[in-house]
Amino acid sequence: MHQRTVPVTAKRAGWIAGAVAAVLVAAGGITYAVAGDDGGGRTPAADSADAGFARDMSVHHQQAVEMSYIVRDGTDDEEVRRLAYDIAQTQANQRGMMIGWLDLWALPKVSSDPPMTWMGMGDAPSAGEGSLMPGMATDAEMEKLGTLDGKQAEVYYLQLMTEHHKGGVHMAKGCVERCTVGVEKRLARGMVESQESEIRLMADLLAERGAKPRA
Repeated sequence: MHQRTVPVTAKRAGWIAGAVAAVLVAAGGITYAVAGDDGGGRTPAADSADAGFARDMSVHHQQAVEMSYIVRDGTDDEEVRRLAYDIAQTQANQRGMMIGWLDLWALPKVSSDPPMTWMGMGDAPSAGEGSLMPGMATDAEMEKLGTLDGKQAEVYYLQLMTEHHKGGVHMAKGCVERCTVGVEKRLARGMVESQESEIRLMADLLAERGAKPRA
């Protein structure tokens, strides 16, 4: 596969480094031992925003990880592969923390309530099979990504991940507003900052490939 590799600019490197740094700070400061840090040492209820966000964002993150590994196998472009790797590692790390909190809270990792109920969006229409929450790709879109390579794979991944990040930012802002566990709110704020930075980076990468985010 012969694919043009775009040099990483200082600005892009700063965006990626900033996102990774935010995750490292979170990983160092957010430990399972503080999972009840809500100001009163209380454990969140199963139907709380804290539990709902941890459950739903874990599922949301898992798809981003899968999507990122698919594109790493579909292109030789160094910059897209680096971005995909950073997203996969970041979101796998965060997913592990959220699942760990649910374990410490002795709360189920799945709920009988529809996804996004904690944000009052349990009855929101789905974009299609497999798209359980805002920004998530459908099963058909994930399958299509796996059939592409080179520039086509890069463009489609960047478009899908831009939508995925926008949905993730929406959910993270919901946690910032509704969650009561301090450490979880801080993680959510970090998600907003890092994913908004990556959305700007992906817009530049799409423009270089003569494409735009999907409307």
